[in-house]
Amino acid sequence: MSKSTLSACRPLLFGSFAAICLTSTVFADAGAPGSTPNQTSSPIPWYQEKLLGMEVGPTGAQMGYSDPTDPRYCARFDGREIVRHCVAAHAEYLVIWARDGDYAYYDSKFLTKCPGLGSRDVLREAVDEARQHHLPLIAYCVMQQGGNYLAAHPEYAMRDAQGNTLAGLYCFNSGYLEDLKRMAVEQLAYGIDGFHFDMFVEGFGPPYGCWCDSCLKKFQAEYGKPMSRSMTWDADWEQVMEFRYRSIQRFEQELYAYVKSINPHATVDFNYHGNPPFSWETGQRPVQHAGNADFVTGETGAWFLYPLSVSLNTEFYRAVTPGRPVQVAMSRDVRMYHNQTTRPVNDLRWELFTALAHGAFATMVDKTAFDGGLDPVAYERIGEAFADVLACRRNFGQPPVHEVGIYYSSRTRDWYGREKPAKYYASFAGAHKAMVYEHIPWSVLLDENVTLERLQAFPVVLLSNAGCLTDRETALLRQYVEQGGRLIVTGFSGTLDRFGQPRDESALADLIGARLKGRLDTLDNWVRFPAASASTLTADLAPGVRRDWPFLVKGPAVIYAATTAEPVGELMKPFRTIRQQQGKESTDWPMSAEAPVGPAILVNHVGKGIVLTFAGSPDFATASENRTVEARRLLRDAVRWLDPKPRVQITAPNTVETVVTDDPATRTLRVHLMGYNAPPQTITPKDNPLSMQGFVLAEVIEDAPMYRATVELDRPFERVEAWRKSTQLTRSGQRVEATINDIHDVLIFHY
Repeated sequence: MSKSTLSACRPLLFGSFAAICLTSTVFADAGAPGSTPNQTSSPIPWYQEKLLGMEVGPTGAQMGYSDPTDPRYCARFDGREIVRHCVAAHAEYLVIWARDGDYAYYDSKFLTKCPGLGSRDVLREAVDEARQHHLPLIAYCVMQQGGNYLAAHPEYAMRDAQGNTLAGLYCFNSGYLEDLKRMAVEQLAYGIDGFHFDMFVEGFGPPYGCWCDSCLKKFQAEYGKPMSRSMTWDADWEQVMEFRYRSIQRFEQELYAYVKSINPHATVDFNYHGNPPFSWETGQRPVQHAGNADFVTGETGAWFLYPLSVSLNTEFYRAVTPGRPVQVAMSRDVRMYHNQTTRPVNDLRWELFTALAHGAFATMVDKTAFDGGLDPVAYERIGEAFADVLACRRNFGQPPVHEVGIYYSSRTRDWYGREKPAKYYASFAGAHKAMVYEHIPWSVLLDENVTLERLQAFPVVLLSNAGCLTDRETALLRQYVEQGGRLIVTGFSGTLDRFGQPRDESALADLIGARLKGRLDTLDNWVRFPAASASTLTADLAPGVRRDWPFLVKGPAVIYAATTAEPVGELMKPFRTIRQQQGKESTDWPMSAEAPVGPAILVNHVGKGIVLTFAGSPDFATASENRTVEARRLLRDAVRWLDPKPRVQITAPNTVETVVTDDPATRTLRVHLMGYNAPPQTITPKDNPLSMQGFVLAEVIEDAPMYRATVELDRPFERVEAWRKSTQLTRSGQRVEATINDIHDVLIFHY
């Protein structure tokens, strides 16, 4: 609803229950405090109309167990001021904190109110002010956060396999859901437009699971046997994992249904943790837990997931909920949500434009000062960035043009990655990185919702180290290739069983056109293309690589013997010192190449399609600390050989990310270009708990870049224009060269 659903269907309290309006009729004020509806209504939900919003919450109780005797905390946390600042910054909706693990920020009948507020009610203030500006108002509520409320209700706590209470974690099968329902009724009475529920996870590390009495009983009822108390990585542990997944899913679905029963127009979304780099540890599976709300909400988190995650996770969210809106949350702070630093405008603009170009709507997160005060400079910068985005609004939301589908295997994540998910994620993330750097339009395919139709939406599918493939997936991939698809296979794809154990033969053997002879037990593997090669494909698949020169392609590798495939190049194993062979010396550092063990590449024609298999893992290598440009370009050259005449070919610096969209109705094709221009950074101390294991935090972007890019279409077009007047264009036939001096621009082709 335009102005949101702020009481187009408002609940009025009668005793302890809400009377429900089930139509979109707008009623006059019935006299209940704060129940006055908006003056207009729209049949369109707010999240389908809005592009940019704010989330504002306090800093001081985010870790839980804060001291309730400190009246300074949130003394200036003012709902009216927050709304006014957000409106001035051009925000189109507001998500405001209503409850965390310690406090309610409104007058709750059963939750402890933040003591620094005194008699004030922040939610009431925000709702009343938002109504004046027709601003959709969403209540933010933390679900899974240890704090004073959990301490007061130990019966809701998770327990480990030995029955010990797990600090800071609520059990999803406890009675806690009923408390959240009571909370929802209270907040809906204010006339809010919806809820954002956060932290529906079972933690981010061991122990994995809950063995409280309620969970043990539910598991026994579902499976007819006791729940396994150890990580055996077999069928018993698979049942425990499935139980964890279903527990969170049930909780989300029941809470969603309850809110809708009170007000069917109130929106519900859950902060999502099924995306990279989160693994099975959180208790969320990508597709299973993305679709339990009105839209999926996730974090891009350039400050802890790194800059490339902005596009990767935005596309991931779109893939897990095809055709539905997705929301991405990002921070105005430099390092993390609560560190009170303010990013430069260009840094904010880069992240916003990247997420929006990939089809999301974006929420900027601001955490206030300890006393609840607002940073005026932050809102000035956010306002400047928002204004620039909104001016470009008509260039967002068109259908994407994709060339490569990067396949994501949640089964491989769970059963090959296990407690070291980077084993799998390195390949998936490296494939994404290669596509971004080489300006090849890409998106994500997922094992949970893959269909032949989804596969066929991509000229090329990249099976990136997807070790655990089901019979259904293998059959779909075979159909895709036989009907003309182009498939790239890397690493261990198809060589592991359902529990992540090595298979005697690859599930893809007939597609690859080779037998599996073995696997290298090394990661520092090498590739060489001999000068005297019997294959005529060498020049096409490795055009820029010097012959007879081994180069490192770090990652898992398989030794194949060709049957119907044509072999190209050589896979080489590394040297091992005597001490390494004896297990007395680390193999973390790459050793040099020793001897060939099999082909580097296999090319097999199947039906109308082609399968190109890398025996090694150029995707893993691209993401690794021992990356080489040559490894990344193997992927580029493979894509271009398989799909030599794509609709759009882009040449630009690899600091520039590109997105292509098409609007057939208006015969308009758009090419978004986002220039990442962060300067070099110094080293981060490894003992810093926020250094992410010693990785260097990227520097913020201060200056807009200047660069040249060329775009060539595979068909004639009438004219081309740039969104920004500062961009210079030169056209030659179907090729356009652009000189750009900004964080973002759009080249608009009319055909």
